[in-house]
Amino acid sequence: MISQLSWKIGGQQGEGLESTDRIFSTALNRLGYYLYGYRHFSSRIKGGHTNNKIRISTYPIRAISDDLDILVAFDQETIDLNARELREGGIIIADAKFNPTLPEGISATLYAVPFTGIAEELGSSLMKNMVATGASAALLGLPIDTIKEVVQEEFGRKGPAVVEKNMEAVSRGAQYMNDLTGGPLEKFQLAPGDGKQRLFMIGNEAVGLGAIAAGCRIMAAYPITPASEIMEYLIKKLPQFGGTVVQTEDEIAAATMAIGANFGGVRAMTASAGPGLSLMMEAIGLAGMTETPVVIVDTQRGGPSTGLPTKQEQSDLNALVYGTHGEIPKVVIAPSTIEECFYDTVEAFNIAEKYQVPVIVMIDLQLALGKQSSEMLDFDKVKIERGNIAKDLPPLQENRLFKRYEFTADGISPRVIPGEKNGLHHVTGVEHDEEGRPSENSANRRKMMDKRLKKLAGFRIQDAIKVDAPHEEPDLLIIGMGSTGGTIDEARSRLDVKTNHITIRQIAPFPADELKPYIEKAKLVVVVENNATGQLANQIKLHVGGCHDKIRNVLKYDGNPFLPSELYNACKELTR
Repeated sequence: MISQLSWKIGGQQGEGLESTDRIFSTALNRLGYYLYGYRHFSSRIKGGHTNNKIRISTYPIRAISDDLDILVAFDQETIDLNARELREGGIIIADAKFNPTLPEGISATLYAVPFTGIAEELGSSLMKNMVATGASAALLGLPIDTIKEVVQEEFGRKGPAVVEKNMEAVSRGAQYMNDLTGGPLEKFQLAPGDGKQRLFMIGNEAVGLGAIAAGCRIMAAYPITPASEIMEYLIKKLPQFGGTVVQTEDEIAAATMAIGANFGGVRAMTASAGPGLSLMMEAIGLAGMTETPVVIVDTQRGGPSTGLPTKQEQSDLNALVYGTHGEIPKVVIAPSTIEECFYDTVEAFNIAEKYQVPVIVMIDLQLALGKQSSEMLDFDKVKIERGNIAKDLPPLQENRLFKRYEFTADGISPRVIPGEKNGLHHVTGVEHDEEGRPSENSANRRKMMDKRLKKLAGFRIQDAIKVDAPHEEPDLLIIGMGSTGGTIDEARSRLDVKTNHITIRQIAPFPADELKPYIEKAKLVVVVENNATGQLANQIKLHVGGCHDKIRNVLKYDGNPFLPSELYNACKELTR
């Protein structure tokens, strides 16, 4: 038996690939396997090639596999585009309807299964995806009953007749595959999963769940890939907790509405991608100037402009750190796992209210949309910290207002919720005095700027850098952010030099003091990022002195995530 394999299904967008992948992978998750998925899709509603690749393992994994064991094809284009990923002895299961053929030079076994034909016999060609699910399960020797349990849940709302037909499609697909192969193939028999219950979700869902757990009750947003799933998740869930989602006319309105809700005392957020974040920059500055908490999620994609809406990139770092005009205190954090997407989102709301600043949660498309196994979340770890909210205020002196922007030792002023007796004050986007009254006084300006900017002096989230450093003086220190962590670890396991690994989770303010000792002790530092200009490496060079000569970039910006073999080869070349 084997400990892992990779499976991919491909076809035209809109053919039902999503439900095939969802049912197949959900069943595997329930059997106790670890899963890591990545979806390649076109930036259109229907049509264009799409594929979902799932890595299945008996041990934890956090990276896409280098190669492919099984390819399920709904059209010839899928074979032509993806067959070269197949390892020696791989298998293609293709719909017999299009008379599939193997490209020249591909060493794989092709099985033509009448996905469409069997589905049409059962009454609808739409069920071809369930035929393909059954064929895949049979090839791996998976229990069909587990697949059928998921089918029941998937189609139960459509009535027993639909469920029965889809179950029959699964059974017919499995039987046809078994007839072709004589039963499950030994070389594709996975060792049993551990049966342990785990979550199986995308990063966007974890962000949405984290927002709910944090007490967020309003999300204002405009749909945009790859952030829309956060909005869609919260549309379904927030009303159950007395909250709501508002689809605004654009991202400018979304940001200002979220800021307004927070000003009113309700925890609120918005989420977008690069183009939307560009539109939000003035509003983010407003949050900084008025010291109003707000949480913004940026799901990075290929840019600039419309760019590659459905492809992986990590090129928004500079925009998030420097995008607003003027100078404001701002926190940018970058989760690197599904679990961190949840816990960091909770913490983002606490940080925003405690320090009265905008907090940006920066993830990338691979983490946002890649479906992965996750250990069960610990809700006992969720703490709500609302910061310095003033109550029971003394009466105001004549002709005086509440000092909302009072000069304090730590720069954090008392905040009042509108309606609080004796809490009346001005709020404006122009420079102001302690009561919020507009002021152009130069001395006041300096004091206000200093007050705002010192709020984050020495600020660190927990594990601002995530360190795996078994070696005191490594030959190689690999640094990354976001979704690259698992790929880096897998590449490290193949290298024959001493390596340490750091994932930077706090982008701003930059944790230079924590990072510097590890860089100083390393002979060579490789910074891995999905962009063309080395934005994270440049932050390291800017904030950590004396390290320029030992930093090397490993960059990928073709719209695809790093594969472990790519990082291994790049690091091997650099350490020769």
